[in-house]
This record gives sequence, structure tokens and C-alpha cells, in this order.
Amino acid sequence: MTRTAERPLRRALTECVRLATAAPSLHNSQPWQFGIRGMEVDVYADPSRRLLVLDPSGRELLISVGAALLNLRLAIRQAGFRSDLHLFPEPEQGDLVARVTVGHPAVPSPAVTALAEAIERRHTNRHPFARVPVPDDVLDDLRKAAQREGAFLAVAHPPARKAILTMARSADRLLHHHPGYLPELARWTGNDHDGVPLWAAGPGRAAAVPLRDFAELTKLPRRNVKFEPDPSILILATNGDHWPDWVRAGQALQRVLLTATSHYLATMPISQPVEIPALRSRLLAPSSGLHVQMLLRIGYADPALATPRRPVADVLRLQATRHRGHS
Repeated sequence: MTRTAERPLRRALTECVRLATAAPSLHNSQPWQFGIRGMEVDVYADPSRRLLVLDPSGRELLISVGAALLNLRLAIRQAGFRSDLHLFPEPEQGDLVARVTVGHPAVPSPAVTALAEAIERRHTNRHPFARVPVPDDVLDDLRKAAQREGAFLAVAHPPARKAILTMARSADRLLHHHPGYLPELARWTGNDHDGVPLWAAGPGRAAAVPLRDFAELTKLPRRNVKFEPDPSILILATNGDHWPDWVRAGQALQRVLLTATSHYLATMPISQPVEIPALRSRLLAPSSGLHVQMLLRIGYADPALATPRRPVADVLRLQATRHRGHS
């Protein structure tokens, strides 16, 4: 490929990277980097953005990178190309999570277009949801979205929902007693290009829904609002619990979130219970053989606004030419 031919493709792939960065991440930490080389996009984890208190294993970091990877794949497909995905293509380079290779031109399907158009409309919503049930056919679409990425999605029925909310409140209290939790929360609150801005923090803690209170360290006045008493909760799980499983969980999570957005649903992760191993292991029966990766609250609500994202230039790595053949 000549340099002249490469320029339009690089511009298109740079736009795909921009869309990839619209993915959700723990505390909006955006722990990813990308490298564009010819027909390939390398996707990296950025360990400097891992939350050491909440995510010592890097599990949620890789879920976040997986969500960005799903956005990248959809954006490339929407741009008119197929792509091939290879997870951890160079095991000796631990931060290189995936390599996406652009393939043959192909017209995107209506389903791809619907998901791609939802990328920039998907936002975490920390406000009350309407007391309206989510239709069964929509829930089926969400289950199929998770299955497509090799994960499992279940709806928490009333007894399980009650237990999950109880565990979430316990987890929130336990996390607040960790000596590094509040400083880490403060580090990722109110920034210009990352973290959670105060206007997106929501109204604060709620009895029915365990919100992470990003504004609790401020002296801002807090509104008292009523949340839905019986929130709809989804459980996302995988067969395994290792690096590739966490990346797959992130891709499944994002496909579920985008599918929900295309159905005009609001979404909010409930991550506190999965951040404490002793509670995470209790979210599903051991006999299931599954590992819970994320809990989601879904419902209908007024649209939330987008939280800030780092400029694309800040997440693009300079890529040296990779030589094939002799080492």
C-alpha cells in the first residue's frame, strides 16, 4: 500500500479510535491506548490508569478495554470494512490486549448501523428511572447481545434482586472503610478530560439503589430524590475468570449497553459488589460454574449527558513498522 493510499485509511481508523474511546470505564478512567499501523489497530491497556484500590487485579481495567475494543470493531464495520480480532497477539507484551486487522470492504448491516449509531448516545445514567418494566422481547435482545460475545446475561428476579441490592449496600460501606478509597475517588472526580464531573455524579446515595457518590467529598447541596423501589438488574457473567475472559466480558458488556441504548433504555453499572471478592463469589451459586463480571441497572429515564473524553491524540501511540521475516 502506498503512502497516498494509506492516508484516507489512517484518517478513517483514527475516527474509529475516537469512537472507541466513547466506551465506559471504571470512574471514567479511560485506561486504553491505541496504535495504528497500516491495516492494523493495536489496542493497549494503560496500567497507569488502573485504580489500585478498587481494581488491584486489573479485572475492571480489562473490561473497560474490552468495551473500547467492541466500539472499535463496530466503528470499522460501520466504516465499510470487515475486521479480524486477535486477543493478546504478543504474549510477551502484556499491555497489548488486542490487534484488529482491517479486512475486505463490506456494506454494514442495519443491525451494525443501529449499534454504531448508539455509541455516542450511550451514557451512564445515575438518576431515577421510571417505574416501567422492560419488555421481555427487549430483555431477550440483551441476552442475545451478551451471548454473541461469549458471555451470559440473566435478569435478577425479586429474591435475587433483593439479595444483590443488600450486598451492594454492604459493599459500598466496606469500600468506604478502605483507607485509600476516598482519596482514589477524589482523584477521579471533577476533571476536565477524564473522571466523573460533578454534574454527572447524580443526586447522591439512595436507599433503593446503591449509587457510588462521586460528589460526597464536596460541599455542594444535594437533592433528595426518589429512585425506583424495585430496579431492574442484570447479571453479566463468563465461564472463565482470566485476562481473555475479562476482555470478552467488556465486549459483551458494551454490546449489551449499546443494544439497550438502541432500545432507548438508560443504564448504570452497579460495580461495588464485584469489587469485593468475598461478595462477588456469592452473586451466583458455585454450581453455575460462572463468574460474575458486572451488574447493570436498566430502565427508562431522561437521557444523560456525555462525560468528557481525552483527545484522540492523547491515546494514540506512535507505532514503529513491524518487520516480518528475519528477527
